[in-house]
Formats: sequence, structure tokens, C-alpha cells
Amino acid sequence: MRLRTMQRASDRWVSIALSVLLHGALLAALVYGWLMFRRPPRPAPTLAIEATVVDARAVKGAVKPPPQPAPPAAPAPTEQPQEPVGPPPPTPEERARREQERQQAQAAAAEERRAAEQKAAELRAAQAKQAEEQRKAEERAAQKRAAAERQRQAEAQESTESVAELQRSLAAEERAKVARSAAALASWESQIAAKITRAWLRPPTARPGIQCVLNVTQVPGGEVTQVSIGECNGDQAVRESIEAAVYRASPLPPPPDPALFDRNLKIDFKPD
Repeated sequence: MRLRTMQRASDRWVSIALSVLLHGALLAALVYGWLMFRRPPRPAPTLAIEATVVDARAVKGAVKPPPQPAPPAAPAPTEQPQEPVGPPPPTPEERARREQERQQAQAAAAEERRAAEQKAAELRAAQAKQAEEQRKAEERAAQKRAAAERQRQAEAQESTESVAELQRSLAAEERAKVARSAAALASWESQIAAKITRAWLRPPTARPGIQCVLNVTQVPGGEVTQVSIGECNGDQAVRESIEAAVYRASPLPPPPDPALFDRNLKIDFKPD
């Protein structure tokens, strides 16, 4: 079976080769016939004979050999026709078709340019619109910021004015409180000085116009824990009698306002 297949394949290649040779020979015969048909016919060759006329009388005295005929002239070479070089010129239909294609290509290019220009114009318009919207948004944002800043400044001013008013009120109240406290403190110190004066036993050496500064330490409830005499125009006996009077006046009168209580008091003692 394999041998039969190989024989069939070889027969097929032989058939193909013979077919190619046959077609090639046929094509060569056609080309040769076409060339011979286009070649102009050759002129028939002519023989050129040269003759010399002689006188019979001259021939009698001498016998000369007959002249040799001249060789025939070679035929003039014929010019071979020029084979056309390059592609054949286009036909009118081909030129019309090419012109139509060129016009269509130009029209398509012009349409593409118009589409590109229209697209670019639309893009520029969209960009301009976006820029305008962004500008308006920035203006609105700037206006909002300005309004917020004005409101903040107004609130800050109001707050400042409120704080200033509150400070003025507090200062006035503090001044009034200090004034009241000073008056209440002076009244309290006068009460303490009066009680000490009532408890003082005047010594014989005391002169009129006694003035002494008393440094008194007390605890809540008015109990005196310590007494010292500062500046005083009295003698030692006067000093000792005043110190004893302070201890006898203990407990001291309480202040009218508990906030006025102070452990360390400085009292001007002026019994006269």
C-alpha cells in the first residue's frame, strides 16, 4: 500500500513538470510569433555586377583574364522596433476614476478638518464655560468669606464691647465694694480700738495725745494670740498698759462682713 502511494505521488509530480514544460514552450512560441509579426520584412538581396567596356581592337593584342565578380553587398541592418518601457499610459476611464478618487479624498480631508475645527471650537467653548463657572464660584466663595469675616469682626467687636462693658461693670462694682469694704473695715477697726480703749488702764506717766500703732494677731472668733507695739509716743509703762489692754479686750468684735476678717490687724490707738 505504501509503494502504491509513493508511485502515485511520483506520477503526480511528473505530470506537473510535464504540464509546466508544455505551457512554457507554448508561451515561448507565442512570444516568438508576436516578435516575428511585429518585425518588418527584410528586403530581397540583390547581386551587384561590375562590367567594363573594352574595345575589340584592344582585345586582339592581349588576352586578359575575365574580371572577378565583386562580392555581394551586405544587406543594410534594419532597426529593431523600440519596446515600450514602463507602465502603459492610463486610459481616459482610469484618469476619470483617479480624478474622482482624488476629489473624494480631498472632500474627506476637508470634512475631517471641519470636524476637527468644530470639535476644537466646542472644546474651547466648554473650557471657557468651565472657566466662567469657576470664576463665579470663586467670587461666591470670596463673598461668603468676606461676609463671614464681617460677621466675625462684628461679633468680635460686640464681644469686645461686651467684655469692655463687663469689665467696666466689674470695675465699678469692685470700686464700690472696695469703698464699702474700706468703710466697713474702718468701722470695724474703730470698734476694736474703742474696746481696747475701754479696757486700757491709763498709767500716771501717760501724757495727753497718746498715739501708738498696734500689731494684733487673732484667730477666727476674735481671740488675740499676739500683740506688739509699733510706733508709739508713750514711755515703757504706757506701752505695757496698752498691750495689757489688748489682751483684756479679747475676744475682739467680729467684722460686719466675714470676708473682711484678717488675722493680722494694724490698729491706730489714739485714746485721746
